[in-house]
Amino acid sequence: MRRPEGSPHWVKPLGSALVRALILAFICAFAGASLPAKDKLPVQYKISTPTLPDFSALEWMQGRWTGKTAPNSPSGEVQLSVNPDLEKHFLVFRGEVSLAATPTVPAVKESWLGILSASPEGRGFRLQIFSSTGFITRYQMTVDDAEIHLNPEGGDTPPPGWLFRRAWVRVGPDEFSEVVQAAPPGKAFFDYYAAKLSRVPPAAKTTPTP
Repeated sequence: MRRPEGSPHWVKPLGSALVRALILAFICAFAGASLPAKDKLPVQYKISTPTLPDFSALEWMQGRWTGKTAPNSPSGEVQLSVNPDLEKHFLVFRGEVSLAATPTVPAVKESWLGILSASPEGRGFRLQIFSSTGFITRYQMTVDDAEIHLNPEGGDTPPPGWLFRRAWVRVGPDEFSEVVQAAPPGKAFFDYYAAKLSRVPPAAKTTPTP
C-alpha cells in the first residue's frame, strides 16, 4: 500500500486491537476513579425488632414437670417442659400425654410442641401447638395470678369440629394442676382429664475427676 502523499513517514494506521485496548483502559480508569466517591457514602439498612415479651408471670413454669392423672380421670401420665428460646422472644412448650382407654374414649398417646409469643392485639399471649397427630391449633393464653387459661382460637389444621381448652393452676412452689376439657361437634365441654404435675429437680452437675 502506498503512503498518502504529504503524510509523515512515522504516521501509521491504528489497528483495531490497539483501539479496543485504549477504550478498555479509559473505562477502567474512570471506574477506578469513581469507587472512592461511592465508598464515602455507605448506605446502611436496619430493621427494628419487636420488644421482648414480658414472660415474668410465667417464670414459675419454666423447667421440667411430670405427673399422673387424677383418680376420676383416665389412667395415664403427663410430661411438660417450658423453656425460653430465640433470644427470649418465645417460650417453647414440649408436652407428652399417655392415657388408657375408657368405655367412651380410646387410648391416647400424644406428643406436642407449642410456641408462645406475645399476642398481636397486645392482650395476653398466643400459643401455637403442633401435635404428633398432625393437628395445628392456636390458643389465646390469659394469665390471672396463679391461674393460666388456654382458650381455642382455631388454627391451621384443628381437629374437625372439636374444641379443647386447658387450665393450669399453681397449687404450690413446685406443683400445679392441669385440667383439659373437650367439646365434640355441636356438644358442650366435658372434663377430658385432670392431672397434677410436680417439678423435676435439675440434674446435679458432676465435677470431672482429674
